[in-house]
Amino acid sequence: MNKGAYYTGQYRNLFAKLGIDSEAVDKKVTDTWNRLFSNNYPETQIYFETDDEMGYLVDTGNNDVRTEGQSYGMMMAVQMDRQDIFDRIWKWVKTYMYMEEGLHEGYFAWSCQLDGTKNAYGPAPDGEEYFALALYFASNRWGDREAPFDYSQQATALLSDCIHKGENNDGYPMWDPETKLIKFVPEVDFTDPSYHLPHFYALFSEWADEVDRPFWKEATNASRHYIRVAAHEKTGLSPEYAFYDGSPNHIRGFGDFFSDSYRVACNIGLDYEWFGEPETPVEVNEKIQRFFEGVPPEDYRRYKINGEPFGEKALHPIGLLASLAMGSLATDGELSNHYVLKFWDTPLRQGERRYYDNCLYFFSLLSLSGKFRIWK
Repeated sequence: MNKGAYYTGQYRNLFAKLGIDSEAVDKKVTDTWNRLFSNNYPETQIYFETDDEMGYLVDTGNNDVRTEGQSYGMMMAVQMDRQDIFDRIWKWVKTYMYMEEGLHEGYFAWSCQLDGTKNAYGPAPDGEEYFALALYFASNRWGDREAPFDYSQQATALLSDCIHKGENNDGYPMWDPETKLIKFVPEVDFTDPSYHLPHFYALFSEWADEVDRPFWKEATNASRHYIRVAAHEKTGLSPEYAFYDGSPNHIRGFGDFFSDSYRVACNIGLDYEWFGEPETPVEVNEKIQRFFEGVPPEDYRRYKINGEPFGEKALHPIGLLASLAMGSLATDGELSNHYVLKFWDTPLRQGERRYYDNCLYFFSLLSLSGKFRIWK
């Protein structure tokens, strides 16, 4: 019998199970949210508001606004029941990032300047998939309003474009029609293992356009399988870019375990927490946690997926630690508990590279406290 929270409605608080007071957990979640989203903590703040009822998250390491960050911010806001912030971010996205014409009509420009000027006219599919589920959650939690706050309709239209574009020679889909695997970008025939969110697709298979639901069921199964084959059989490490057979794609040096790759452990953990399906590749997280056993965060590095380290240090060590901890949603035992407690004792990152680390930090904190929930 499936025991995931989707079926039971029960979300585990792993901190409380390890003896941390529930009130302290609640306080830390609220405090962390405030440190990311308010002006009172400039050393950790990543969310900013404009005078025209909009808001954006800044990739502080690159000084731009990305669909990744905007979609993350929307997911954080709906989990925290902050419709005001959710709507500000979504309004910014629709005003500046949405592409109304051309090859990528219906998608969102992956990077913009802080004033909204597009840095590129191409999308990154990890943003679109997070936008879609955040919008469905918003619809289910708060209800739809007039456009662009007709959340569910916006999500359904976006997902339809993601899988049907190209059928009339009008662009490229974001999922490969044959393998049902998400692409790195629509024009290419390879993927990013950290983009694979089978727990999202399982919900899309219920809420998307009815004609598309069989596709999303296939995509759910395909991505659970793909995460397993893309991870190294001994270390559990996944490359940033990989071909559809799971082998690393070293184009531009992205065939190694580096920043994007960290999210694979997060995705496996949350998939298992939500659905608890036997097909979820929990053994990948077990291998990753064993690989980093005894390695202090200050010595995290770039690695070949076979575990061979580079001299280059990890760009986002706190993000990696947060991912190892979030991976504990799919593992158990002393090592699993070690990562949860180590994460609990680790503060948010400060400085110019704080954005990515602290996004993963907050998702991990929400997940491990039982607050990253499915809103039906």
